[in-house]
Amino acid sequence: MGTKNEVKALIPRWIPLLGGVLGSTTCGALLYAWSVFIKPLNAEFGWSRADISLAFSICVLAFGLITVVSGKLSDKYGPRIVVAIGAVILGIGFVCAGFITSKTQLYLTYGLLAGLGGGMVYLPPIATAPKWWPDRKALATGFAVVGLGLGSFIMAPLATYLINNPNYGWRYVFYFVGTAMGIMGLLSAFCLSNPPKGWKPKGWNPPAPPAGAAIVKETRDYTFSETTKTPQFWMLYVGYFCGAFAGLMVIGHIAGHGIDSGLQPMQAAMVVSTLAVFNALTRVLIGYAADKFGAKASLVTIMALQVAAMALLYPAGKEVVFLGVIAALIGWNYGAMFTLFPSTCLQYYGPTSQGSNYGLLFTSFGFAGLFGPYVGGMLKDITKSYYVPFIVGAVVVAISVVMIALVKAPPKKHV
Repeated sequence: MGTKNEVKALIPRWIPLLGGVLGSTTCGALLYAWSVFIKPLNAEFGWSRADISLAFSICVLAFGLITVVSGKLSDKYGPRIVVAIGAVILGIGFVCAGFITSKTQLYLTYGLLAGLGGGMVYLPPIATAPKWWPDRKALATGFAVVGLGLGSFIMAPLATYLINNPNYGWRYVFYFVGTAMGIMGLLSAFCLSNPPKGWKPKGWNPPAPPAGAAIVKETRDYTFSETTKTPQFWMLYVGYFCGAFAGLMVIGHIAGHGIDSGLQPMQAAMVVSTLAVFNALTRVLIGYAADKFGAKASLVTIMALQVAAMALLYPAGKEVVFLGVIAALIGWNYGAMFTLFPSTCLQYYGPTSQGSNYGLLFTSFGFAGLFGPYVGGMLKDITKSYYVPFIVGAVVVAISVVMIALVKAPPKKHV
């Protein structure tokens, strides 16, 4: 009779990947179609762009900060229970946002509750999937986050249709989609579990040192405390913040930019979906590049391209095809970060504390979400144009290029 560990090892290792896709699709619907709500909320309540963007900023901040807790809980208790609790909180918060009558209620429901639940759903699959795929770590991470783009691709046109349908409206988006997200998050939770200690894929062995090489000391993974004491971790933190700052600014405002420039609402929604498609595709495809060429080289390349794309975003607004091309490039570069940063963290510090390590690293995304969309909205309100916000975004991404180019892997820890 097989042991419990043997039974767990027989679970197909693609199932945790499916859990990651479901969980990240849930989170993508939560976060990356927010810009389609700007116009209807402004029309109904008269709130400014900055005020409306603050709800998105609070959501992303809560989403990012809770990953520290959810990562530690996932390392200690396993991913399933953490994701299940997060799915319930996310669904309740999003549905309740459909009943709001004030900015404070919007900030508490969509911003705080849904954001906290989303962060609990998002992080555990990223730490879990590579444990089942030690032979394809970056690719597995890509699958675990691919749904962020898929969720936006589905959400943007669906939300726009419901908002513009006289029988429904923006409140029904929160009712219907919130319920669906809660169910998807629970399905994600049931797909997640950690492999038995010492498990490895059939036929795969860790790379051996080259023949004739000097005896190599046995190494171990970094602990969470040791990770946070390395300068490399904080250089990655700054680089992540800067890249996410610009990407979230664009995601929060690109539909509004298109409509302000003369596009029809459905055209602007399709631009959002274009960004989402490439945001999703890159998360898997960039994993191949990272496994072959290294995560750092891939990161420097995509961040340098992002600087150019941000600089071209404002003049692209008046032509739907041009704006779609730039949105695709921005989505590709932005989405790649969510495969490359956790892969780099895993490569530098090892899998033992990956939930905690990446949970802390991902808080940079939360802070970027607090400042990026809000600063974009504030600068738009002040200057009456998106030119200055997008140029500021390009400058901030340039800082990320410098940080990533300078970072080097920390020394190995020896047993």
